[in-house]
Amino acid sequence: MSVRNKGELSGREKAAILLITLGSNSASEIYKYLNEDEIEQLTLEIANMRKVEPETKDTVLEEFYDMCLAQNYIAEGGIGYAKEVLERALGNEKAVELINKLTSSLQVRPFDFARKADPSQLLNFIQDEHPQTIALILAYLSPQQSAAILSALPPEKQSDVASRIALMDRTSPDVVKDVERVLEKNLSSMVTSDFTTAGGVQSVVDILLSVDRGTEKHIMETLEIKNSELAEEIKKRMFVFEDIVTLDNRSIQRFLREVDNNDLALALKGSSSDVSKVIFSNMSKRLQEMIKEDIEFMGPVRLRDVEEAQQRIVNIIRRLEDAGEIVIARGGGDEVIV
Repeated sequence: MSVRNKGELSGREKAAILLITLGSNSASEIYKYLNEDEIEQLTLEIANMRKVEPETKDTVLEEFYDMCLAQNYIAEGGIGYAKEVLERALGNEKAVELINKLTSSLQVRPFDFARKADPSQLLNFIQDEHPQTIALILAYLSPQQSAAILSALPPEKQSDVASRIALMDRTSPDVVKDVERVLEKNLSSMVTSDFTTAGGVQSVVDILLSVDRGTEKHIMETLEIKNSELAEEIKKRMFVFEDIVTLDNRSIQRFLREVDNNDLALALKGSSSDVSKVIFSNMSKRLQEMIKEDIEFMGPVRLRDVEEAQQRIVNIIRRLEDAGEIVIARGGGDEVIV
């Protein structure tokens, strides 16, 4: 089957021509990112192609290059930036065509422009806003940006904003658009018509893991007074049992002195091999053999019992960190120097 002129080609035919042109090595790498149906359809399309005219191949390659270029511009500076650059390079009509093709399948998150901004600039703009407005904006930013802004807010506002992020669920598109207008940007047309999900406990955990220890401690102490259940849920996610692999040897040896051997055996029963390896490497050979023997003869155990044992060990680690006896590496300049 010969290939029709470029203007008559379907998206699947263009994809097949592109893979043929790129060669088998590149095509096989691209296949790794496709699902089974897509692989099957493209393979059939390729198998049915007998001849690709050089001008058709060149046109498809040119279109693919332009699409990649446009997508890179969107990633670097947003929709407005991409359109401006493409207009200068390709003309208004071609630029609009490329942007429309990409944005029809590309979901641009609210506050996309803000994620390209410096946190200090954003802070100046939003620090006097209502805590709910600040929480909404921070929920859409990267954890690093949000951490920088949260750390710079007045102490009395920090825990309020963190609490609102954690309790946030779904926000109406109209509200998101209004807040975007407050930031004097016009990306409202890119906001989806469905409710957008942001915030939640994990969102505030990601932010708190990036702030300095002083800010985190203040926020958590305030939350424990205002909403103890929420504070407990956040604490459980701040450092989980599997994070033990991130501790230095001295810290591991320190908390092991506090841990009940029965709890340790039960916790390791349901842990990853990496955690077991790092823990066993920080104890005596005799204790290793004893714990391994306990695990071997333990038999089946309930998942809930394993999780409770792991949480008791995590609580010990957190207590020792609060006492300054061990260090948990986190953002905000808390890199560990051994």
